[in-house]
Amino acid sequence: MLTVLMECRDQESELAQTLSVLVAGAVEGLVSDVGVLDHNSQDASLRVADSAGCRFHQDWNIEDVLRAARGEWLLLIEPGARPQIGWVEEVAEHIALTRHPARFSPSRNYRPSLMKRFIRPPPPLEHGLIVPKVHAQAQARSGMGLADLARGQKAHRLISEIVPAWAMRG
Repeated sequence: MLTVLMECRDQESELAQTLSVLVAGAVEGLVSDVGVLDHNSQDASLRVADSAGCRFHQDWNIEDVLRAARGEWLLLIEPGARPQIGWVEEVAEHIALTRHPARFSPSRNYRPSLMKRFIRPPPPLEHGLIVPKVHAQAQARSGMGLADLARGQKAHRLISEIVPAWAMRG
């Protein structure tokens, strides 16, 4: 089983987009729970998360969040990012056969310009991160965010693509 975790701040529409894609994983029995780690949102993020059955953490510590996660694996993802067709089957196969972290492949349809790729490396969660819960717990320290957990992780590249969160913002 997989627990999905996202950090957000005033990202109501992005959160809704990502949650709508995660429904397929829940229906197939892959996604057991979703946690939204909030940074003082002033929009309807809480309402969106609550309507989707997510746990909404307003005052949170990463160690406590990881302890509460029900899945043996975690999917760390940005609000607005959307895994594409086939992700459920591929992730299920990956977690059944290996203990190594993985990331989605960048979407062929949503790529930063060549200049942007040279100027800035992708953010640590741009392609998501699928990681064993015990691995994340071993690295977690008070005050860390999800991007801190993902930074520097060597991960297998999945064939399934992900539309990055920035694509929704335009």
